[in-house]
Formats: sequence, structure tokens, C-alpha cells
Amino acid sequence: MPSARRIWLAVAAAFILNGGLFGAWASRIPTVVQRNGIDGGQLGLLLLLLALGAIVSFPLAGRASDAFGAARTTRAIAIFYTLTLILIALAPGLWVLAPALFLFGGAHGAMDVAMNSWAGEAERYIGRRVMSSLHAMWSLGAGLGAAAGYLAVKLELGLVIHFTLFALSLYAITSGVAYLRWHSETRPRAPGGSLFPLPRGGLLWVGIIAMCASIGEGAMADWSALFLVAVTSASEAQAALGYTVFSVAMVVMRLMGDRLISAFGPTKAARFAGTSALAGVLLAVLFANLYTALAGFVLLGVGYALIMPLAITRAANDPETPPGVAIASVSTLGYGAMLVGPPAIGFTAHFITLHYAFCLLGILACFIVILAPTLDRR
Repeated sequence: MPSARRIWLAVAAAFILNGGLFGAWASRIPTVVQRNGIDGGQLGLLLLLLALGAIVSFPLAGRASDAFGAARTTRAIAIFYTLTLILIALAPGLWVLAPALFLFGGAHGAMDVAMNSWAGEAERYIGRRVMSSLHAMWSLGAGLGAAAGYLAVKLELGLVIHFTLFALSLYAITSGVAYLRWHSETRPRAPGGSLFPLPRGGLLWVGIIAMCASIGEGAMADWSALFLVAVTSASEAQAALGYTVFSVAMVVMRLMGDRLISAFGPTKAARFAGTSALAGVLLAVLFANLYTALAGFVLLGVGYALIMPLAITRAANDPETPPGVAIASVSTLGYGAMLVGPPAIGFTAHFITLHYAFCLLGILACFIVILAPTLDRR
């Protein structure tokens, strides 16, 4: 069997690829909107299609991970996920862009479930908390993707050139690191089990708190750039910095997260996370200024950083449900909300403006504080 460091690096590479491709998409949403003449309502529908693709893929990826092994499933999905980003750039119009986003969302969601199942195996093999540091690698990848988007805008690169060069380069680098001899845990599907499971019992509350954080994380990915343009009159290049600083804050916090959770416990860590997210929303909404908004995005990144690692670790070690199915069920509420939430922000913004639609994130941050004890396995 490989060393603890080698298995961590392999799983981390998968997280970097997943985050990088999603960050690249998020950073160029304004370009996609302008190129296709999309209004706010149409963007909301497109993001909903992306979300539906992910929701459909969650249980399928969970079953595949349990049946064929999380590592093998992760590597197979990574190839398809890379190609779907390029497909978005190649889409000549709205009617091709819509199915491309559905496939992109499905690949993103499927890889999320598979690689988190692999991360749960790695954490048990290593024998200490590493989930937060692995999720930091997702945020690092997302930040790299967003930074590459900023650079592409500054260099005036076309969407096709940007997405093709970035996706293929990132895959080439990470796929070699992610490959190693690893015998994943496999569990056949129980007879009569639901194909699309939802969390039950204690996992239901884990899914709900994950949902609260993921709606905010998804809103930052899909709306942070547009928020800065609409509310602070930022330029397109400046707007790309919003998701970048958010992702950097998540990376830093998640790198410290395993020690913080071990020292203070899941409940206190989650309450701190919810309080930070609430402060970030207030700072971004109350002051229509680029720099205070960016500072608020930093606090939001700090706040959301710990919740999903806590939720995934709790699900991966559930005593009653196989890891793949447990993670898939929590992801249906958690990561599903990360993709369903942005359309909700868009539809709300249609009535009360994007500026005040962000107040929804503050309400959800309060629920994180209240429900924090559900992430403690004791």
C-alpha cells in the first residue's frame, strides 16, 4: 500500500482538478452571459440545468463508488468532466449551451461524490483528520481557475482558447499524480435500496447544515463577479477577483481546519464558521464599495471553509449507511444546494435586486450556528 503522503497527494490532485475546472467556469460567467446575450432570468434557468445535472449524478456516482471503488470512479469521471468545460466554450448558442451546462453539472457532481468517498477512505487509512486539507485543495484549484480567468480576460483570450488550454493542461498535470495502486473499499448495492436516496435520521440534519453552507458557496461561485459589477461598479477584470479572494480565504482556513476541528471539536468550529459567514454578508451588503465587498467575501470564505469537510467526514463514517451512498445522500442536499442555490438567488434578484438577494446568505448562516451540534459524531 502507498504511504500516507502519497495517498494524500493522489486524492488532493483529484480535488484540485475538480475545483480548477469549476473555478474557470465561474470566473468567465460574465463573458458567457455577454457572448450569448443572456438576461438574469435565462441565466437562472441555465444554472438550474447545471444543478439538475449534478443532482441526477449524485446517487449514480455514489453507487458506482461503492460497487467499483471510489478511486477508479473518480479517475474515470475526471476525463469526461474535463471535456465538458471545453464543450461549454464551443457552444455556438443558447440551445447548445443549455445541454452543455447540464453535462458539466453532472460531471462536476459525480466527481464530487466519488472523490469525497475516496477522501473518506484516505482519512481512515491515514488515521487522522485530513478532510479539511483535501477540501483546501479544491479551493486552491478553484482559486487557480478563477485567477486564470482573470488573466485570460486581461490578455483578451477567447473563451475556447482559454477553456481548452486550461482544462487540458490541468488534467495532464493532475491525472498523473492521482494515479496510484489503491484498492478502494467496495460494497454491492443492497437489494431493494432506493436508487436516489435522501439522508435519513442523523444524516438528514447533516445534509441540512451542508445545504446552508453550500447555497452560499454556490452563490459566491456564480454571482460574486456579477455582484461586484452591479453593486460596486467594478470592471470585468476586478469582478473576477471576487471569487479569487473568496477561494484563497477558503484555502487558508481549510489548511488550518483539521487542527482547529481537532482542538475545539466540530460544534464550536461550525458555530465559528456560521458567525464568520454572517459577518461577511453584512459587510458586503451594507457597503456598496469594492474593497469592503471583497473583505466580506474573505469572511464568507473563512465561514464556509469548514462545513463541507465536517459534513463529509460525518457521512463517510455513518454506522448505518455505506460511505458512497451516505455521501451521495448528503450531497443531494449539500452540493445539490450549491448548484440549486444560485438560480434561487437569480430569481430573487429579479424582484429585489442582486444587492439585497445576498441577504438570504445571512439567514442561512444563522441556521449554521443553530444546527452546529449535528456535525458532532458523538
